[in-house]
Amino acid sequence: MSEHTLTRQQREEQTESTESTESTACPECSGSLVIDDEHGETVCEDCGLVVESDEIDRGPEWRAFDSSEKDEKSRVGAPTTNMMHDKGLSTNIDWRDKDAYGNSLSGKQRQKMQRLRKWNERFRTRDSKERNLKQALGEIDRMASALGLPENVRETASVIYRRALDEDLLPGRSIEGVSTASVYAAARQAGVPRSLDEITEVSRVEKSEIARTYRYVVRELGLEVRPADPESYVPRFASSLELSDEAEHRARQLLQNAKEQGVHSGKSPVGLAAAAVYAAALLTNEKTTQAAVSEVADISEVTIRNRYHELLEAEQDLPVA
Repeated sequence: MSEHTLTRQQREEQTESTESTESTACPECSGSLVIDDEHGETVCEDCGLVVESDEIDRGPEWRAFDSSEKDEKSRVGAPTTNMMHDKGLSTNIDWRDKDAYGNSLSGKQRQKMQRLRKWNERFRTRDSKERNLKQALGEIDRMASALGLPENVRETASVIYRRALDEDLLPGRSIEGVSTASVYAAARQAGVPRSLDEITEVSRVEKSEIARTYRYVVRELGLEVRPADPESYVPRFASSLELSDEAEHRARQLLQNAKEQGVHSGKSPVGLAAAAVYAAALLTNEKTTQAAVSEVADISEVTIRNRYHELLEAEQDLPVA
C-alpha cells in the first residue's frame, strides 16, 4: 500500500509506533535502554551511550525498611476509594476523646471536639445527593460484609450505584433496592455470585423488588452480566460442608458433564451446584445429608433430589472414549 493511500488514522498509528520504538531503543546502535536510578541516567545496555542524564527522582527522599516505618514516614493519606461517598478525601475526626499522645481531653476540649464533629459531618454531606450516596454505600458495605464478599466486589457495587445515581435511575425506586441490586450484579460480575435468596436475607427489601430493580439497572446501564455458573457455587458449599478437595473436584466434573449434555439449561445454578456437591460426597464416600446441603445452599431437598438424578443420568449418557 502506497503512502498516499494510507488513511489519516493509519499514519498516526505508524507515527506513534515509531516514536515508542525510538524511546525504548538506543539512537546509535538500536540496543535496549535501561534506567540507572542511582545516577539518574538512561543508558544503552549494548554500547553504553548515556541517552538521558540528570533525571528527576519522583520518589520520596526518605527510606523505609519495613511496612510500619513506611506508614510512619509517609506524608500522604489512604488511596481514594469509591466505597466512601466523598472517595475518602475529607477529614475524619476520631470518636475517641483523646489527644495525639493518648491522654484524655478536658471537659472544655471534649465539647469543642463534639461541636467540630457535628459541623464536619454537615460539611461532608452538604446536599441530598451526597446524603443519598452515603446511605447507599453504607448499605452496600453492610450487605457485602454479611455475605462475605471481597473488597473488589464492594468497589464494583459502589461504582454501579454511582452510575445509577448519575444517570438519574433512582426516582421511583428505594435506595435500599438499588444498592442491593448493585451488590447482586457486582458479585455476579466478579465470579463470586450469591443467590437471590441469600441476597434477600441480608437486604431490607423484598425479593421481588430486588429482582425487578436488578433487571432495570442492568438494562439501563448496559452491564455485561453473564448467567451464573453453577461451578462458582461449589467451593463455598463444599467448604461449608467440610468436604475434601476430591469431593469438590468430583462435583465440578459432574457439572461439566451436565453442561456437555445440556442438562443445565433452564435450571437454577444453585440447585445444580447443591445436587452436584451432594452427589460428589456420596461418590467419594464422605458423609453428608440432603438436609445439610439444603441448609447450606438454601434450596429445598426436593430440588436437590431431582437434580441429583439428572446429574447422574447425564454422566451415564456420556459416550465412552
